[in-house]
Amino acid sequence: MILEEFDAAKAAVINPDMSHQKLEGFPDTIVSVFSYDLFHRLLAFFEGKEISQTHDVDGAWPVYEVRYRGKKFAFVKARLGAPACVSTFEDVLAMGGKRIILLGNCGVLDRRVEDCGIIIPRRAIRDEGTSYHYAPASDTIEVNRNHVDVFKQVCEQFGYPYIEGTTWTTDAFYRETPQKVAARKQMGAVCVEMECAAMQALCCFRGAEFFQFFYAGDSLDHSGWDPRSLSGTARLADKEKIALLAFEFAYRLS
Repeated sequence: MILEEFDAAKAAVINPDMSHQKLEGFPDTIVSVFSYDLFHRLLAFFEGKEISQTHDVDGAWPVYEVRYRGKKFAFVKARLGAPACVSTFEDVLAMGGKRIILLGNCGVLDRRVEDCGIIIPRRAIRDEGTSYHYAPASDTIEVNRNHVDVFKQVCEQFGYPYIEGTTWTTDAFYRETPQKVAARKQMGAVCVEMECAAMQALCCFRGAEFFQFFYAGDSLDHSGWDPRSLSGTARLADKEKIALLAFEFAYRLS
């Protein structure tokens, strides 16, 4: 099968450093969120300064520098879906980033997970295509290989309960059929999203550190779909507080 044709060669025909050179003083740690509303709310709060851009057919995507407790971090809006997300971070890593901390929304496959509850993935089911270009074929990939204990300490200090488990990374959210949901639950998945497996594979391939956690959104563990706080503006203040955990985590790792 084509997805089993992994090529470990570092040099491709097109490489990130052809478009983006290393920037002097670029922050080692990149913090990123997916939500447009959450991103711009945090950007205003931190008074972010634009330091670079990535570009694609949709236009320019700024890269900002922000400061938290006296430390500087890169702040980037993540793109939806594994191909766009990985391409963005290929560029940002080429600028000089060494560690990515990514906060995403996810659908839950266990109704007991509260709306906006925190999930720490430890394994991702590779039901997408991008990761197979960065790692040999397998059904799953281990994620969050470093610093889980530090992030747990942050959550506990600030009073945020969390669960750990397997996430299901898929390219096609309109094809999360009842049969597939049941099958992924049998594999141990507690949530579903679109980027985690690919982002971990990217970072392993490029030698960068990666950590991702989620806040729970919609629920698929019902006879029908329950959107809960999936909307970008729903419970935005709560999501902003959860996002600050990423910056506290980044600060402790720095």
